[in-house]
Amino acid sequence: MKWIYKYDEKFNYMPGEEIQVMDDAEIPEFYCEIKPPDGLYLAKFDPGKGIWFESATKEYIESLQPPPPEPSELDKLKKQVSDLIFKLLTGGVIK
Repeated sequence: MKWIYKYDEKFNYMPGEEIQVMDDAEIPEFYCEIKPPDGLYLAKFDPGKGIWFESATKEYIESLQPPPPEPSELDKLKKQVSDLIFKLLTGGVIK
């Protein structure tokens, strides 16, 4: 038995559509024996080269990243103290 991996008519990977077939079975259309590598956001198959590649744009990948965390209360206090010390040392006026 072997796993085969499905892609659509535009060669985009169809996650969750993998099936197992007998080793000597004919591979159906829109399937291949090559497993997409882990870590691809939008895997696309190149049947001519027999490889999967990343088709997601940098902007798409960045849009999936979580926003940076908000600073903690301690970090905010550290910043305020740092700003006050800077003002004192540079002769700035504290309001």
